[in-house]
Amino acid sequence: MSANAHPADADADTGASDGQRLDKWLWAARFFKTRPLAVEAINGGKVHVDGQRAKPSRIVRPGTRLSIHKGPLAWEIEVKAVSKQRRPASEAALLFDEDAASRHKRQAQVQERRAAGPQPRGERGRPTKRDRRRLSELTGK
Repeated sequence: MSANAHPADADADTGASDGQRLDKWLWAARFFKTRPLAVEAINGGKVHVDGQRAKPSRIVRPGTRLSIHKGPLAWEIEVKAVSKQRRPASEAALLFDEDAASRHKRQAQVQERRAAGPQPRGERGRPTKRDRRRLSELTGK
């Protein structure tokens, strides 16, 4: 480090600063594809920090415990590091440590969903002409 460089600048370059906004951390750790999706999940109560609801601007530091719910899946993790940039998934996995119980529960849910096969998509929009004819036959109209 040069004589004119400030110690805080070195932390900013390495990503080893004290903390980071929750929404930025969730995006950098690849839990959400975009920051607006992370903000939406946080505001919707899907992310808890140390057991409490949080705001997107909440600062997370190494050692902070997070509970993240995305659809049917849930993660119980501890923040290990912060990163100012979104890195590849292999590097993003180094930013947190997941509880063993949480990992086993989530993997069991994934296996159950895979074993169940493809899920029906629900309504597919307007009925086709063939569907309308079949409905007419059933209802007698």
